[in-house]
Amino acid sequence: MKLVIVTAVEEFQKDVLKLFKKANIENFSSSDIDGFKNGSSISIASSWFSGKKGGNESILFFSFTDDEHIDILFNMITKFNTNLETNNPLKAVVVPIEKFI
Repeated sequence: MKLVIVTAVEEFQKDVLKLFKKANIENFSSSDIDGFKNGSSISIASSWFSGKKGGNESILFFSFTDDEHIDILFNMITKFNTNLETNNPLKAVVVPIEKFI
């Protein structure tokens, strides 16, 4: 069992839900978060929060699942990100779980 974490700007929430469903990840949680980008190399027009002071409304999803479902999800996220017209790709990480109850 591993923990998969996916972050996205709020406008991609429905897309992430579809990806979880297609990967057969049925049990997951989500939380609203503020996303921030630092660095002067990013143009204001492509920034998550152009014209705003503060973070961009984002969402974090997480699920405890197995490698098979994670591999499917990661393949779909990779494909999703290659077709984006924005500079806000879905981000995902996997964390191994040493113990659980």
